Amino acid sequence: MHTTAPNGQPSHDRDSAVSSSSSAAAPVDLTAVPVADRDRVWLEQVYRGDDAPQATLRAILMGGVIGGVMSLSNLYIGLKTGWGLGVGITACIVSYAVWQSFMKLGLARSQMSILENNCMQSTATSAGVSTGGTMVSAIAAYLIITGEHIPWPVLTAWTVCLAVLGVAIAVPMKRQMINREQLTFPSGVAAAETLRSLYAGGDTALLKARSLFFALGLGTVVKWFVEGHGGLMKRLGAPAWLQVGIPAHCELPFTIGGVAAGRYGLMLPVDPQMMAAGAIVGLRTAASMALGAVFLFGVLGPWLDGRGVFAEMHAAGALPHPEVSPAAIRKWGLWAGSATMVAAGLTAFAFQWRSLVHAMAGLRTLFGRRSGAVHDPVAHVEVPVSWFVAGALVSGAGCVAIMRLEWAVPVSLGILAVLLAFVLSLVACRATGETDITPIGAMGKVTQLFYGVALPQQMQANLMTAGVTAGAATAAADLLTDLKSGYLLGANARRQTLAQAAGILFGTVVVVPAWYLLVKDATVISGDNPQFTAPAANVWASVAELLSRGIESLHPTCRAGMLVGGLVGVLLTVAEKFIPRRVVAWMPSATGLGLAFVIEFHDSIAFLVGALVAAAYARWRPAQAETYVVPVSSGIIAGESLMGVLIAFLGAFGLLGGR
Repeated sequence: MHTTAPNGQPSHDRDSAVSSSSSAAAPVDLTAVPVADRDRVWLEQVYRGDDAPQATLRAILMGGVIGGVMSLSNLYIGLKTGWGLGVGITACIVSYAVWQSFMKLGLARSQMSILENNCMQSTATSAGVSTGGTMVSAIAAYLIITGEHIPWPVLTAWTVCLAVLGVAIAVPMKRQMINREQLTFPSGVAAAETLRSLYAGGDTALLKARSLFFALGLGTVVKWFVEGHGGLMKRLGAPAWLQVGIPAHCELPFTIGGVAAGRYGLMLPVDPQMMAAGAIVGLRTAASMALGAVFLFGVLGPWLDGRGVFAEMHAAGALPHPEVSPAAIRKWGLWAGSATMVAAGLTAFAFQWRSLVHAMAGLRTLFGRRSGAVHDPVAHVEVPVSWFVAGALVSGAGCVAIMRLEWAVPVSLGILAVLLAFVLSLVACRATGETDITPIGAMGKVTQLFYGVALPQQMQANLMTAGVTAGAATAAADLLTDLKSGYLLGANARRQTLAQAAGILFGTVVVVPAWYLLVKDATVISGDNPQFTAPAANVWASVAELLSRGIESLHPTCRAGMLVGGLVGVLLTVAEKFIPRRVVAWMPSATGLGLAFVIEFHDSIAFLVGALVAAAYARWRPAQAETYVVPVSSGIIAGESLMGVLIAFLGAFGLLGGR
């Protein structure tokens, strides 16, 4: 399981994922087999045969339902924190538990096979991640900058084209990166191990499933009493004491320089959703977020207010009001935080130069057969290059046409955006295979910088061309991770790719309407009191705005904040590379510090609370923590997110009192 930060750097428990690799490896150590013989040995000793049930209707439907639900959760949590939850392992656990229940109730005659659940995982991942990634980044940034929604038919076509392009791009990479080079893809290995443990009949997997469902129910109840209960009771005319719910946060009872702490956004969290997210991302990132939040809202905010910076920003048109507020502090902090995260992401990407070299060197073999091969033993199992050509041509043409018609991107530059997406996806997927880190943010920023020069002063085009890279790279990396699971389990890659493609339809049908339902207009994700802070979108928007208007348009203190933030991002990332790991564990995380400058103070503190609880539990009961922390946290996040979507739905039809 991993989460993706606003700058595209996933924050995940790498140790737990990698520790599973040995037990989840294929029955034969294919790395010890000569490259020329690997396909034959895999076919003879790992492949489960053409007749093994895999991409069945029930597997695809189950994956579509689970992925559709998870897409709502990822959209909601992505708008709040910029992070997205991994879907594959959760989908495997949920599907297995649900099908076990179906069998006990007599609703199913047989359990889904391990390969069916593997295909289910592919469909769920595609629906839950590949279709909604750009919603919380490029699409939301477009809304922030223009104040207008993209028409739903255009957004639907755009979402499908990006996801299909990513799937097509992954096709030629699979044999090179998975079959020949045997890249690790740690999350894919962990998913394969999860499926094996489920079908081995152990109790641990069922305990995880039960705890996830319990936490999901708890999350829905809490969210209802935080956001929905009061509105419904008020609409029903209930007494005031019945309208009382659970507060999302509480103001701190002190003043700074005679100003109430709440004016600076200094509040303590109550809502457990962000605490659950903190339990997943880990103590280092969460502590860095809390440190950054205290510094911004408790130190910098009052200092800037005392020197009249917010009044000056208001006079220049950068703020709607001259008074200090949490929104004003975040508006200032956005520039320093964005610089920190972007600089850290690009620096980390620069350190992956070997991946870039290997990716470029592998281009010449990407589409060819193995040298000297007369017979290809897995030709009937692997996805043919013709699928890549057809998928890339159709989806690429769709992307180019939409960019030309909607955002006035010249056809030549649109074609270049698709080609650039292929090259950068190649690099991003190799990084995923080697480190489990998909540098989506860095890839998007590279494209933004390129089109900032090619199409200056065109912020819409800047965002959407970068969205091509980010969307395609996300879908390609997801498919390759799932194909790694299937490769270890002996699955048919063609059927798995078809299952992944089916997930695009499920995800699009769910996430596009949900986007318009949750984000009715730009005030929901920007302005004085947004419902969602949308950190990823604000980072993308800030880069586009900076490239379009120039750094001179910013307040001098914002420029200074950008310089310091960028230096901090670079220095911390360089230090992580060269300082011993035991020391790095005590260093601030650049991503955590940067994110704290973009989201609410109480959300950062909630992350720390959750991470501290998880760390204490892991020290006290390590075996139990391994079993329960991630499922319980994921359940709480999913439950609250789904209830949040339901509350938005009820509010849209006038059944609640509104925000």
